[in-house]
Amino acid sequence: MSKLWGGRFTKQTDQLVEQYTASITFDKAMAEEDIQGSLAHVAMLGACGILPQGDVDQITDGLHQVASMIRRGELDYSVSDEDIHMNIEKALIELVGPVGGKLHTGRSRNDQVATDMHLYLRKRVITFVELLVQLQEALIAQAKENVEAIVPGYTHLQRAQPILFAHHLMAYVAMFERDIERLTDSYKRIDMLPLGAGALAGTTFAIDRHYTAKQLGFNRVYENSLDAVSDRDFIVEFLSNASLIMMHLSRLCEELVLWSSTEFQFVELDDAFCTGSSIMPQKKNPDVAELVRGKTGRVYGNLMGMLTVLKALPLAYNKDMQEDKEGMFDTVHTLDGALRLFAPMIATMKVNRSRMREAVRQDFSNATDIADFLVGKGLPFRQAHEVIGKTVLYCIEQNKYLLDLTLDEFKQFSELFDDRIYAVLQPEQVVNARNVYGGTATVQVEAAIGRAEQALAQKALWIEANVGIKLA
Repeated sequence: MSKLWGGRFTKQTDQLVEQYTASITFDKAMAEEDIQGSLAHVAMLGACGILPQGDVDQITDGLHQVASMIRRGELDYSVSDEDIHMNIEKALIELVGPVGGKLHTGRSRNDQVATDMHLYLRKRVITFVELLVQLQEALIAQAKENVEAIVPGYTHLQRAQPILFAHHLMAYVAMFERDIERLTDSYKRIDMLPLGAGALAGTTFAIDRHYTAKQLGFNRVYENSLDAVSDRDFIVEFLSNASLIMMHLSRLCEELVLWSSTEFQFVELDDAFCTGSSIMPQKKNPDVAELVRGKTGRVYGNLMGMLTVLKALPLAYNKDMQEDKEGMFDTVHTLDGALRLFAPMIATMKVNRSRMREAVRQDFSNATDIADFLVGKGLPFRQAHEVIGKTVLYCIEQNKYLLDLTLDEFKQFSELFDDRIYAVLQPEQVVNARNVYGGTATVQVEAAIGRAEQALAQKALWIEANVGIKLA
């Protein structure tokens, strides 16, 4: 039998079954991780005296040769060998002979594949933290450069109150900060070693799982062998975190699409991140933002697919769990592409401050401040609210804005109005009046930028500590 597991079988596997059940077409993405896991495993077998050092040296040398073949694109992956583990093991045996078959001593493909996925995601989570930090840096730089720009703030996509444009950008910095916190917290559950759990019950060989963990830079090993081979929580958690990141990116994409439209004209995206029309030569389409917004749905789908696969599986490993990988790889690819594009797209964005100022002066977003002015003079807020509602209605009927009204026009709605109302209604005053922690006042936004920059330094330390993991 050509199968490495074929001793019990009397017939060849049906070709359609091979094609249907094989995972090599996608799990070859973990080739590097599979080699890493195998190198650590065989080193442990030697250290524990399970294999003689001569065998360990031969297998180690062979694995490095296979790794070189993979890097050069010279390894011919075969569907008949099912997955990345069997393809690599078969290539190893062809290189070093029957001794290569000793590599699988004390392990199963069940704990092997789980280890590969832990290694794979551990590396990618660090990368995503780095990319999110770069995006935060781009947003903070735009916020600092445009800290005096005032823009309408919206609720229900209706103009609500004037805010600093920097304050708006810093809201996204805060969102991505939570994303980073979730990723770094989930890293603890990714940084665990399943290898040594065997198929489900452990192994009869006197292995040292903690030795293997040290070889691979893992902080912990799974406490329970059944849990080790059946746990996919770390993938679900990653997919959930990725979905939240994509949701935040998608919200910002929607703003960029609106802000760059002729109707808004608040920003202009760099030509490098836009495309044109095949028929309308005047068009400049924010396609990157639109496509990121669209790709959010596929990441959500991968999360729901993974949850559905796992929802009724008994312990321990089941073939259903082969479906854990394609969605994970697709999400990694989708999120990586989005984040790599986003930071430079934000960094090169031009902000139209004059258009923002014009927009703020042509709305009623300062109306709340008139109510606050009247409340300060002793009028109950509900009465002040009614007064301002009637004042705004009058402005609409007269085709005016609040700053266009004379004092006599104000007084027809309340005798409490005086000349100070004109200072109260100035956009700068409206913004800076909200001088509370987390508010849009310039001093508060500048403080928030400072705190965010300090947080960036802390994240740089976390990245440095984890990206420098040395595999023994």
